[in-house]
Amino acid sequence: MTKILINGGKRLHGEVTIGGAKNSTVALIPASILAETPVRFDTVPAILDVKNLQLILKSMNVSSTFHDGFLEVDPTHIVEGPLPKNAIKSLRASYYFMGALLGRFGKATVTFPGGDNIGPRPIDQHIKGFKALGALVREDNDTIYITTGPQGLHGAEIFFDKVSVGATMNLIMASVRAKGLTILENVAREPEITDLATFLNNMGANIRGAGTDTIRISGVPVLRSSAVHTIIPDRIEAGTYITAAAAMGDGVTVKNVIPEHLESFTSKLIEMGVRLRISEDEIYVPATGHLKPVIITTAPFPGFATDLQQPISPLLMKADGRSTIIDTIYPQRIRHVVELRRMGGDISSLEGGVIQINESPRLIGTDVQAAEIRAGAALVIAGLMADGQTVIDHADHILRGYEQIQQKLTNLGASVEVLDVDLPSLMP
Repeated sequence: MTKILINGGKRLHGEVTIGGAKNSTVALIPASILAETPVRFDTVPAILDVKNLQLILKSMNVSSTFHDGFLEVDPTHIVEGPLPKNAIKSLRASYYFMGALLGRFGKATVTFPGGDNIGPRPIDQHIKGFKALGALVREDNDTIYITTGPQGLHGAEIFFDKVSVGATMNLIMASVRAKGLTILENVAREPEITDLATFLNNMGANIRGAGTDTIRISGVPVLRSSAVHTIIPDRIEAGTYITAAAAMGDGVTVKNVIPEHLESFTSKLIEMGVRLRISEDEIYVPATGHLKPVIITTAPFPGFATDLQQPISPLLMKADGRSTIIDTIYPQRIRHVVELRRMGGDISSLEGGVIQINESPRLIGTDVQAAEIRAGAALVIAGLMADGQTVIDHADHILRGYEQIQQKLTNLGASVEVLDVDLPSLMP
């Protein structure tokens, strides 16, 4: 079992550089099999999800090499077949292989994906879209079988009943090589979707409207890569370090960020009283004094990201009064609450995804468990704030989303140690 040990109370200072976006990476790697030539990515985060995606690629006879943030994927000898259940079960984003395999071969067999337990995340919008493109979908136990007739996939007009990042990305991948025009309406607008569209367009796809609520895709017969695709910075990692700096910093610069991707988040910190200095590609977080309580409601981009409601929770414990978080995306994303209470946090969850956080003058280090990636990030920040030592069990969840977290926090002056994990296998 992987553990992270944090000796709290250390002030943070210096600078930290943000890596490539996890939520882009886990879609871009499956999308790479749509190409007829080798594909190259830069600024790839050294996280466990990348390692698991490489295992899935290997099962399809797709070779990949990863070194120093540079990933090359060679799908030229790809073989279609059932994907390994263990690797699929290890991460939710494995469902992107449904759209990618469907676009490449016109069929896909994928075990129902695993990943973080943050409440129901149905794939009904994915299935609805595949069927509209002409696919036949059958579910048997925990396996999904998707096939097409002799005519293959065809363009269609698809309206999503609910805004879904995963369904938007999956339908882009499935339709990019379909015959005719596909129009996706009421789609998600996250920057990671624009990143995926940029990658595919650079290989010859015809995708218009990414970043808006309507995307038009004219199918093309072949995709070929000619240049390295640099993955956008991870806005969730950036928000996590900005929060840590606001909670325990004496002046921290967070580098390699796109401020426009963080506006809903940074506006809340400014509302609290954090005097951020925002530049073109970096954000300086000064030492903070008195903080005011706020009300946060998560929403699809450009709203406040659900992935940041947990990391910001410990910071709200420093505010003078009661703050409220309302998670409209994943109301059951509350598994950090009981762990923060164990550390002395005055925090409680109510029905409907409502979390109330009162000023908590002193957190005490203790043994806690990371239930998933962002809950683990909240515990890391709380551990930095707490008196004494915090031991975070099941910290492998954290390593799925945060590369080199020990090194980055140590360089800022924190006392952090990762135990019982084969770090060389995670990093080049």
